[in-house]
Amino acid sequence: MLAGPTTPAHASAPYGAKAVEVAASKQGSPYQYGATGPKRFDCSGLTLYAFKKAGRRLPRTAAQQYEHTRHIPEADRVPGDLVFFPRGGTVGHVGIYAGHDRIWHAPRPGTYVRLERIWSAAVRYGRAL
Repeated sequence: MLAGPTTPAHASAPYGAKAVEVAASKQGSPYQYGATGPKRFDCSGLTLYAFKKAGRRLPRTAAQQYEHTRHIPEADRVPGDLVFFPRGGTVGHVGIYAGHDRIWHAPRPGTYVRLERIWSAAVRYGRAL
């Protein structure tokens, strides 16, 4: 296999690694519906904020972010890729893949930004363009 800028390991670096770092720096920030930081976040607000700080623009909602990414198989995921959780016919939740089957995310009202193991096999992966 040829190494180069299109291989999965290089595709999201360095902005993917930076987005993970930014999300991690927000650990403990409270969830607030519609919030995009810097002190409170909802799920897509956290990804929007982290990628903006890393130099990439994302749309506002999880569903819009899914449509804006290059969809990739689980085997190709690397830290900094987005992990989408389907809900019905749309995407209801998003987090940032941190490696080792874990994501940084803002789960729901009453919780805080945290690192958590991916709890479902029914997820989709995307790489910010």
